[in-house]
Amino acid sequence: MHMSANPLKITELALRDAHQSLMATRMRLEHMTPIAEALDNIGYWSVEMWGGATFDTCVRFLNEDPWERVRTLKKLMPKTRFQMLLRGQNLVGYRHYADDVVEKFIDLSCAAGIDVFRVFDALNDLRNIKTSVERIRKNGKHVQGAMCYTTSPMHDLAFFVDLAQRLREMNVDSICIKDMAGLLSPALVGDLIAAIKEKVEVPIHLHSHTTSGYALMTLTKAIDAGVDAVDTAISSLSMGSSHSPTETIVSALKGTERDTGLDMNKLVVIASHFAKVRKEYASVDTAFQGVDVNILVSQVPGGMISNLEAQLKTQNALHRMAEVLEELPKCRQDMGFPPLVTPTSQIVGAQAVLNVLMGRYKIISRETRDLVEGRYGRLPGPVAPELITRVLGDRELITVRPADLLEPELDKVRLDAQGKASTEEDLMVFALFPQVAGDYMKNRGTRA
Repeated sequence: MHMSANPLKITELALRDAHQSLMATRMRLEHMTPIAEALDNIGYWSVEMWGGATFDTCVRFLNEDPWERVRTLKKLMPKTRFQMLLRGQNLVGYRHYADDVVEKFIDLSCAAGIDVFRVFDALNDLRNIKTSVERIRKNGKHVQGAMCYTTSPMHDLAFFVDLAQRLREMNVDSICIKDMAGLLSPALVGDLIAAIKEKVEVPIHLHSHTTSGYALMTLTKAIDAGVDAVDTAISSLSMGSSHSPTETIVSALKGTERDTGLDMNKLVVIASHFAKVRKEYASVDTAFQGVDVNILVSQVPGGMISNLEAQLKTQNALHRMAEVLEELPKCRQDMGFPPLVTPTSQIVGAQAVLNVLMGRYKIISRETRDLVEGRYGRLPGPVAPELITRVLGDRELITVRPADLLEPELDKVRLDAQGKASTEEDLMVFALFPQVAGDYMKNRGTRA
């Protein structure tokens, strides 16, 4: 095998973000196990196979034990680092959990077999990843601090370089530029990576969705600028709202100084497995297969547009979509330019719909109030004064880390789940998703 001096490292996304982006995260374990050994023999830097929406989907839709998924695959893939996506204080849920829940979740994840934790906060408020980072380090696992890439007057090169330096001060092992909407342009990525590398001496990992059509060009420029690792998806689960194809990158770098050293013949076997598997999920496969240029204009990711369509349909107001797309960036600006990623994308989107249908801020959603108040963390830019007045009145803005306002939760969950949760892992399901945990315990192991 030809080994270059500085091979590009590859993280494969087939088992998590690829099917989350294309097939509503519905892939079952039974479609992963037959190819697990082949995946283990590729030589990926890591395989992302957990976190994000996989935990929730296992519990809510698949009647599958998410913890068992890690253990089963680990037995079949002993040589490969397992990676998960962790939403900081939100873990794999949709609200901030108390520190004791965060610590317990991380301990259990490490014990189950997770080696690399990519940790991010939707607002890039690093206070919201502090507990996670410290706990992962305590377990001796790899902490990858992620920054959510977005564009706004607040989010310039200096902003992200500063963020990278602050991540490094938290002792992360590597830094991920998480370009969840495909907004990072090929013209900017080289400067961004060079500027970070000048200030910070940890490996830089790039994660970019192909939604806008930028990603392959952006990856190419990033590789030339010396990025250490990139995320890719095996070709049969690539492109559209997913990621650049693994084989394309591997093949393009063959014989260059960034040659990955991965074997195309072995990758072809994996691609053909997932091509067959994908057919099984035709009913949930996304209609969005191409390029979404809207995102370069309105910054609204494809997945978000379908969400807005659904909201407008229930109000018989689908014809007002254009107004909503025009209102959305204004709304985002009013709220201090949060990156549009779970949960902020849903909050800003829903408020934009309310503004169009009811008049601007005539009705302010509970979540918008919480966001403006500081309950999700520190917003990147200033909030519009009229919105502050409407939401806060004469109350003070919350400036502490949001989780400092939460009481420890585990003892109460233990009490509530008595007789229902037999293991600590089951207890975690009750802590994270109390509404669906009971049904999950009853139905677990039956085919949904």
